[in-house]
Amino acid sequence: MEFSVKPTIAVYQSLQNFIQQKDIGSKDLIITNEYVLLPQLNGAPLPCDVLYQEKYGQGEPSDEMIDGMLRDMKGKDYRRIIAIGGGTVIDISKLFVFGDGYDVAGIFAKGPELPKQRQLLVIPTTCGTGSEVTNISIVEFKQKQTKIGLAVPALYADEAVLIPQMLRTLPYGVFAASSIDALVHAVESYVSPRATVFSRMFGRTAIEKILRGYLKMKKQHVRGLPEDLEDFLVASTMAGVAFGNAGCGAVHALSYPIGGNYHVPHGNANYMVFEGVFRRYKELGADLSPVEEVLAEVFGCIRSNVWANLFELLSFVLERKGLNELGVDEAKCAEMAASVMENQQRLLANDPIRLSQEDMKAIYRSCR
Repeated sequence: MEFSVKPTIAVYQSLQNFIQQKDIGSKDLIITNEYVLLPQLNGAPLPCDVLYQEKYGQGEPSDEMIDGMLRDMKGKDYRRIIAIGGGTVIDISKLFVFGDGYDVAGIFAKGPELPKQRQLLVIPTTCGTGSEVTNISIVEFKQKQTKIGLAVPALYADEAVLIPQMLRTLPYGVFAASSIDALVHAVESYVSPRATVFSRMFGRTAIEKILRGYLKMKKQHVRGLPEDLEDFLVASTMAGVAFGNAGCGAVHALSYPIGGNYHVPHGNANYMVFEGVFRRYKELGADLSPVEEVLAEVFGCIRSNVWANLFELLSFVLERKGLNELGVDEAKCAEMAASVMENQQRLLANDPIRLSQEDMKAIYRSCR
Protein backbone atom coordinates (compact mmCIF):
# COMPACT_ATOMS: atom_id res chain seq x y z
CA MET A 1 0.00 0.00 0.00
CA GLU A 2 1.38 3.38 -1.02
CA PHE A 3 0.14 6.91 -0.34
CA SER A 4 1.75 10.32 -0.60
CA VAL A 5 1.00 14.04 -0.59
CA LYS A 6 3.83 15.63 -2.55
CA PRO A 7 3.37 19.42 -2.62
CA THR A 8 3.40 21.62 0.41
CA ILE A 9 -0.13 23.05 0.78
CA ALA A 10 -0.31 26.66 1.96
CA VAL A 11 -3.15 29.15 2.42
CA TYR A 12 -2.68 32.89 1.80
CA GLN A 13 -5.02 35.79 2.45
CA SER A 14 -4.59 37.36 -0.98
CA LEU A 15 -2.50 37.23 -4.13
CA GLN A 16 -0.62 40.35 -3.06
CA ASN A 17 0.18 38.67 0.24
CA PHE A 18 1.54 35.64 -1.66
CA ILE A 19 3.68 37.83 -3.97
CA GLN A 20 5.23 39.63 -1.00
CA GLN A 21 5.88 36.55 1.14
CA LYS A 22 7.37 34.57 -1.75
CA ASP A 23 9.55 37.50 -2.88
CA ILE A 24 8.39 37.16 -6.49
CA GLY A 25 10.90 38.80 -8.86
CA SER A 26 12.63 38.84 -12.23
CA LYS A 27 13.55 35.13 -12.15
CA ASP A 28 9.87 34.16 -11.89
CA LEU A 29 7.28 33.65 -14.64
CA ILE A 30 3.53 33.76 -14.05
CA ILE A 31 1.27 31.74 -16.38
CA THR A 32 -2.33 32.89 -16.07
CA ASN A 33 -5.33 34.54 -17.77
CA GLU A 34 -5.66 38.31 -17.98
CA TYR A 35 -9.22 38.24 -16.60
CA VAL A 36 -7.98 36.22 -13.60
CA LEU A 37 -4.91 38.26 -12.74
CA LEU A 38 -5.79 41.91 -13.29
CA PRO A 39 -8.74 42.15 -10.83
CA GLN A 40 -6.44 40.85 -8.09
CA LEU A 41 -3.74 43.49 -8.60
CA ASN A 42 -5.82 46.69 -8.27
CA GLY A 43 -3.49 48.38 -10.75
CA ALA A 44 -0.29 47.42 -8.95
CA PRO A 45 2.66 46.46 -11.21
CA LEU A 46 4.10 42.95 -11.18
CA PRO A 47 7.79 42.36 -10.42
CA CYS A 48 8.02 39.45 -12.89
CA ASP A 49 7.17 38.34 -16.43
CA VAL A 50 3.67 37.12 -17.33
CA LEU A 51 2.35 34.94 -20.15
CA TYR A 52 -1.41 35.03 -20.71
CA GLN A 53 -2.66 31.64 -21.86
CA GLU A 54 -5.48 33.08 -24.00
CA LYS A 55 -2.94 34.83 -26.25
CA TYR A 56 -1.90 31.39 -27.51
CA GLY A 57 -5.31 29.80 -28.08
CA GLN A 58 -8.68 29.13 -26.52
CA GLY A 59 -10.07 26.14 -24.68
CA GLU A 60 -8.29 23.14 -23.19
CA PRO A 61 -4.47 22.72 -23.27
CA SER A 62 -3.27 21.78 -26.75
CA ASP A 63 0.08 20.94 -28.31
CA GLU A 64 -0.15 24.05 -30.52
CA MET A 65 -0.83 26.34 -27.55
CA ILE A 66 2.01 24.95 -25.44
CA ASP A 67 4.56 25.02 -28.26
CA GLY A 68 3.75 28.70 -28.85
CA MET A 69 4.40 29.52 -25.22
CA LEU A 70 7.63 27.49 -25.18
CA ARG A 71 8.91 29.49 -28.16
CA ASP A 72 8.31 32.77 -26.31
CA MET A 73 10.07 31.44 -23.18
CA LYS A 74 13.17 30.31 -25.04
CA GLY A 75 16.40 31.74 -23.68
CA LYS A 76 14.83 33.03 -20.44
CA ASP A 77 16.53 31.79 -17.29
CA TYR A 78 13.45 31.45 -15.09
CA ARG A 79 13.84 29.94 -11.61
CA ARG A 80 10.15 29.44 -10.76
CA ILE A 81 6.96 28.94 -12.75
CA ILE A 82 3.83 30.26 -11.03
CA ALA A 83 0.54 28.93 -12.38
CA ILE A 84 -2.53 31.02 -11.50
CA GLY A 85 -5.72 29.61 -13.01
CA GLY A 86 -7.87 26.59 -13.70
CA GLY A 87 -6.96 23.22 -15.15
CA THR A 88 -5.80 24.58 -18.50
CA VAL A 89 -3.25 26.96 -17.01
CA ILE A 90 -2.06 24.44 -14.43
CA ASP A 91 -1.62 21.55 -16.86
CA ILE A 92 0.29 23.80 -19.27
CA SER A 93 2.52 25.23 -16.54
CA LYS A 94 3.57 21.80 -15.29
CA LEU A 95 5.28 21.11 -18.61
CA PHE A 96 7.53 24.17 -18.25
CA VAL A 97 9.50 22.72 -15.33
CA PHE A 98 11.82 20.97 -17.81
CA GLY A 99 13.22 24.21 -19.25
CA ASP A 100 12.79 25.43 -22.81
CA GLY A 101 14.82 22.88 -24.79
CA TYR A 102 11.87 20.75 -25.89
CA ASP A 103 8.58 20.95 -27.73
CA VAL A 104 5.50 19.33 -26.21
CA ALA A 105 5.86 16.15 -28.30
CA GLY A 106 9.41 15.77 -27.00
CA ILE A 107 8.28 16.31 -23.42
CA PHE A 108 5.62 13.60 -23.72
CA ALA A 109 8.10 11.23 -25.41
CA LYS A 110 10.95 11.76 -22.93
CA GLY A 111 9.08 12.90 -19.82
CA PRO A 112 10.19 10.10 -17.47
CA GLU A 113 13.84 10.81 -18.32
CA LEU A 114 13.83 14.62 -18.17
CA PRO A 115 15.25 16.38 -15.07
CA LYS A 116 13.19 19.07 -13.36
CA GLN A 117 14.94 22.41 -13.85
CA ARG A 118 12.45 24.88 -12.34
CA GLN A 119 10.26 25.06 -9.26
CA LEU A 120 6.50 25.10 -9.73
CA LEU A 121 4.01 27.00 -7.55
CA VAL A 122 0.31 26.47 -8.33
CA ILE A 123 -2.61 28.72 -7.35
CA PRO A 124 -5.95 27.16 -8.43
CA THR A 125 -8.72 29.63 -9.27
CA THR A 126 -11.52 27.09 -9.68
CA CYS A 127 -12.74 24.46 -7.26
CA GLY A 128 -12.43 21.43 -9.48
CA THR A 129 -9.13 20.63 -11.10
CA GLY A 130 -7.21 19.16 -8.15
CA SER A 131 -4.23 19.44 -10.49
CA GLU A 132 -2.35 21.52 -7.93
CA VAL A 133 -1.58 18.32 -5.98
CA THR A 134 -1.14 15.79 -8.82
CA ASN A 135 1.72 14.88 -11.13
CA ILE A 136 -0.49 14.67 -14.23
CA SER A 137 -0.74 16.98 -17.24
CA ILE A 138 -3.43 16.39 -19.88
CA VAL A 139 -2.89 17.79 -23.37
CA GLU A 140 -5.00 17.70 -26.53
CA PHE A 141 -2.96 16.57 -29.52
CA LYS A 142 -4.77 18.17 -32.43
CA GLN A 143 -3.98 15.63 -35.14
CA LYS A 144 -4.99 12.68 -32.94
CA GLN A 145 -8.21 14.46 -31.88
CA THR A 146 -7.90 13.22 -28.32
CA LYS A 147 -6.22 14.09 -25.04
CA ILE A 148 -3.22 12.24 -23.67
CA GLY A 149 -1.89 12.36 -20.13
CA LEU A 150 1.69 12.50 -18.88
CA ALA A 151 2.24 11.44 -15.27
CA VAL A 152 5.79 11.71 -13.91
CA PRO A 153 7.14 12.80 -10.49
CA ALA A 154 8.71 15.99 -11.91
CA LEU A 155 5.21 17.39 -12.59
CA TYR A 156 4.35 17.67 -8.90
CA ALA A 157 4.15 21.29 -7.78
CA ASP A 158 6.59 22.38 -5.10
CA GLU A 159 3.78 24.29 -3.40
CA ALA A 160 0.01 24.27 -3.82
CA VAL A 161 -1.29 27.70 -2.85
CA LEU A 162 -4.93 28.15 -1.79
CA ILE A 163 -6.35 31.70 -1.91
CA PRO A 164 -10.15 31.37 -1.41
CA GLN A 165 -10.93 35.00 -2.26
CA MET A 166 -9.75 34.40 -5.85
CA LEU A 167 -12.83 32.23 -6.46
CA ARG A 168 -15.22 35.12 -5.78
CA THR A 169 -15.18 36.26 -9.42
CA LEU A 170 -16.00 32.79 -10.82
CA PRO A 171 -19.00 32.65 -13.17
CA TYR A 172 -21.61 30.29 -11.73
CA GLY A 173 -21.33 27.87 -14.66
CA VAL A 174 -17.59 27.50 -14.12
CA PHE A 175 -18.10 26.94 -10.39
CA ALA A 176 -20.77 24.29 -11.04
CA ALA A 177 -18.83 22.36 -13.71
CA SER A 178 -15.53 22.52 -11.84
CA SER A 179 -16.99 21.41 -8.51
CA ILE A 180 -18.77 18.51 -10.25
CA ASP A 181 -15.37 17.64 -11.74
CA ALA A 182 -13.93 17.53 -8.21
CA LEU A 183 -16.80 15.27 -7.14
CA VAL A 184 -16.03 12.93 -10.04
CA HIS A 185 -12.38 12.83 -8.96
CA ALA A 186 -13.38 11.81 -5.45
CA VAL A 187 -15.99 9.24 -6.52
CA GLU A 188 -13.87 7.60 -9.23
CA SER A 189 -10.83 7.34 -6.96
CA TYR A 190 -13.02 5.90 -4.18
CA VAL A 191 -13.97 2.84 -6.28
CA SER A 192 -10.57 2.43 -7.94
CA PRO A 193 -8.76 -0.86 -7.28
CA ARG A 194 -5.81 1.31 -6.22
CA ALA A 195 -7.81 2.99 -3.44
CA THR A 196 -6.40 2.78 0.07
CA VAL A 197 -7.71 3.72 3.49
CA PHE A 198 -5.72 6.95 3.17
CA SER A 199 -6.92 7.96 -0.31
CA ARG A 200 -10.49 7.22 0.77
CA MET A 201 -10.07 9.41 3.84
CA PHE A 202 -9.39 12.38 1.55
CA GLY A 203 -12.00 11.29 -1.00
CA ARG A 204 -14.74 10.84 1.58
CA THR A 205 -14.23 14.30 3.04
CA ALA A 206 -14.26 15.81 -0.45
CA ILE A 207 -17.52 14.03 -1.34
CA GLU A 208 -19.16 15.12 1.90
CA LYS A 209 -18.09 18.76 1.61
CA ILE A 210 -19.23 19.09 -2.00
CA LEU A 211 -22.56 17.31 -1.63
CA ARG A 212 -23.47 19.04 1.64
CA GLY A 213 -22.70 22.34 -0.05
CA TYR A 214 -24.98 21.40 -2.96
CA LEU A 215 -27.76 20.28 -0.59
CA LYS A 216 -27.54 23.63 1.19
CA MET A 217 -27.83 25.44 -2.16
CA LYS A 218 -30.88 23.35 -3.09
CA LYS A 219 -32.53 23.91 0.28
CA GLN A 220 -32.10 27.66 -0.17
CA HIS A 221 -33.22 27.46 -3.83
CA VAL A 222 -30.04 29.28 -4.84
CA ARG A 223 -28.17 28.71 -8.08
CA GLY A 224 -25.26 31.02 -7.43
CA LEU A 225 -21.84 31.08 -5.82
CA PRO A 226 -22.15 29.70 -2.27
CA GLU A 227 -20.87 31.57 0.73
CA ASP A 228 -18.64 28.65 1.77
CA LEU A 229 -16.41 28.70 -1.31
CA GLU A 230 -13.41 27.84 0.86
CA ASP A 231 -15.02 24.47 1.61
CA PHE A 232 -15.32 23.76 -2.11
CA LEU A 233 -11.71 24.82 -2.73
CA VAL A 234 -10.44 22.60 0.08
CA ALA A 235 -12.64 19.74 -1.16
CA SER A 236 -11.20 20.09 -4.65
CA THR A 237 -7.65 19.86 -3.32
CA MET A 238 -8.56 16.86 -1.16
CA ALA A 239 -10.14 15.15 -4.17
CA GLY A 240 -6.92 15.88 -6.04
CA VAL A 241 -4.93 14.10 -3.33
CA ALA A 242 -7.34 11.15 -3.55
CA PHE A 243 -7.19 10.70 -7.32
CA GLY A 244 -3.49 11.55 -7.42
CA ASN A 245 -2.96 8.38 -5.39
CA ALA A 246 -5.80 6.09 -6.53
CA GLY A 247 -6.43 7.38 -10.05
CA CYS A 248 -9.53 8.22 -12.07
CA GLY A 249 -11.25 5.81 -14.43
CA ALA A 250 -13.71 5.53 -17.28
CA VAL A 251 -15.52 8.83 -16.68
CA HIS A 252 -12.31 10.69 -17.45
CA ALA A 253 -11.31 8.26 -20.18
CA LEU A 254 -14.61 8.68 -22.04
CA SER A 255 -14.62 12.44 -21.56
CA TYR A 256 -11.34 13.02 -23.38
CA PRO A 257 -12.57 12.30 -26.94
CA ILE A 258 -15.56 14.58 -26.24
CA GLY A 259 -13.18 17.39 -25.33
CA GLY A 260 -10.86 16.58 -28.23
CA ASN A 261 -13.59 16.38 -30.88
CA TYR A 262 -16.05 19.02 -29.67
CA HIS A 263 -13.91 21.32 -27.47
CA VAL A 264 -16.18 20.83 -24.48
CA PRO A 265 -14.57 22.03 -21.21
CA HIS A 266 -13.21 19.18 -19.13
CA GLY A 267 -15.65 19.41 -16.20
CA ASN A 268 -18.66 19.57 -18.53
CA ALA A 269 -17.39 16.59 -20.55
CA ASN A 270 -16.99 14.53 -17.38
CA TYR A 271 -20.51 15.45 -16.30
CA MET A 272 -21.90 14.31 -19.67
CA VAL A 273 -20.76 10.72 -19.10
CA PHE A 274 -20.67 10.46 -15.28
CA GLU A 275 -24.13 8.95 -14.88
CA GLY A 276 -23.78 6.72 -17.93
CA VAL A 277 -20.53 5.19 -16.71
CA PHE A 278 -21.78 4.42 -13.21
CA ARG A 279 -25.08 3.03 -14.48
CA ARG A 280 -23.05 0.68 -16.68
CA TYR A 281 -20.86 -0.33 -13.73
CA LYS A 282 -24.02 -1.28 -11.84
CA GLU A 283 -25.39 -3.29 -14.77
CA LEU A 284 -22.12 -5.23 -14.99
CA GLY A 285 -22.11 -6.00 -11.25
CA ALA A 286 -19.22 -3.79 -10.12
CA ASP A 287 -18.83 -3.46 -6.36
CA LEU A 288 -19.66 0.17 -5.71
CA SER A 289 -20.62 -0.41 -2.07
CA PRO A 290 -17.74 1.64 -0.56
CA VAL A 291 -18.87 4.88 -2.18
CA GLU A 292 -22.55 3.98 -1.90
CA GLU A 293 -22.18 3.83 1.87
CA VAL A 294 -20.77 7.37 1.88
CA LEU A 295 -23.56 8.65 -0.38
CA ALA A 296 -26.25 6.92 1.72
CA GLU A 297 -24.98 8.71 4.83
CA VAL A 298 -24.90 12.10 3.08
CA PHE A 299 -28.40 11.73 1.61
CA GLY A 300 -29.88 9.89 4.59
CA CYS A 301 -31.31 7.16 2.34
CA ILE A 302 -30.92 3.47 1.64
CA ARG A 303 -28.08 2.38 -0.65
CA SER A 304 -30.36 1.44 -3.53
CA ASN A 305 -31.51 5.06 -3.85
CA VAL A 306 -28.16 6.85 -3.74
CA TRP A 307 -27.54 7.16 -7.48
CA ALA A 308 -30.99 8.55 -8.23
CA ASN A 309 -30.55 11.08 -5.41
CA LEU A 310 -27.07 12.02 -6.57
CA PHE A 311 -27.94 12.70 -10.19
CA GLU A 312 -31.15 14.51 -9.26
CA LEU A 313 -29.09 16.84 -7.05
CA LEU A 314 -26.50 17.39 -9.76
CA SER A 315 -29.24 18.30 -12.24
CA PHE A 316 -30.26 21.10 -9.85
CA VAL A 317 -26.68 22.37 -9.66
CA LEU A 318 -26.14 22.23 -13.43
CA GLU A 319 -28.28 20.99 -16.28
CA ARG A 320 -26.56 18.08 -18.01
CA LYS A 321 -26.36 18.37 -21.79
CA GLY A 322 -26.77 15.28 -23.94
CA LEU A 323 -24.22 14.19 -26.53
CA ASN A 324 -26.90 14.56 -29.18
CA GLU A 325 -26.64 18.33 -28.68
CA LEU A 326 -23.08 18.05 -29.99
CA GLY A 327 -24.19 16.05 -33.02
CA VAL A 328 -22.84 12.72 -31.72
CA ASP A 329 -24.37 9.93 -33.81
CA GLU A 330 -24.00 6.14 -33.74
CA ALA A 331 -20.86 6.19 -35.89
CA LYS A 332 -19.23 8.81 -33.64
CA CYS A 333 -20.06 6.75 -30.53
CA ALA A 334 -18.18 3.82 -32.08
CA GLU A 335 -15.26 6.02 -33.16
CA MET A 336 -14.85 7.60 -29.71
CA ALA A 337 -15.09 4.20 -27.97
CA ALA A 338 -12.28 2.93 -30.22
CA SER A 339 -10.21 6.02 -29.39
CA VAL A 340 -10.68 5.43 -25.65
CA MET A 341 -9.62 1.81 -25.98
CA GLU A 342 -6.50 2.81 -27.91
CA ASN A 343 -5.38 5.88 -25.96
CA GLN A 344 -6.72 5.71 -22.39
CA GLN A 345 -5.55 2.41 -20.92
CA ARG A 346 -3.78 4.36 -18.14
CA LEU A 347 -7.22 5.44 -16.88
CA LEU A 348 -9.19 2.30 -17.72
CA ALA A 349 -6.88 0.31 -15.44
CA ASN A 350 -8.52 2.16 -12.51
CA ASP A 351 -12.08 0.96 -13.25
CA PRO A 352 -13.81 -1.16 -10.59
CA ILE A 353 -14.79 -3.58 -13.38
CA ARG A 354 -13.43 -4.03 -16.87
CA LEU A 355 -15.33 -2.22 -19.62
CA SER A 356 -15.23 -3.53 -23.16
CA GLN A 357 -15.23 -1.33 -26.25
CA GLU A 358 -18.88 -2.28 -26.73
CA ASP A 359 -19.63 -1.18 -23.16
CA MET A 360 -18.07 2.20 -23.88
CA LYS A 361 -20.04 2.59 -27.08
CA ALA A 362 -23.22 1.77 -25.14
CA ILE A 363 -22.33 4.39 -22.50
CA TYR A 364 -21.90 7.06 -25.17
CA ARG A 365 -25.20 6.02 -26.70
CA SER A 366 -26.98 6.26 -23.33
CA CYS A 367 -25.64 9.81 -22.84
CA ARG A 368 -27.10 11.16 -26.08
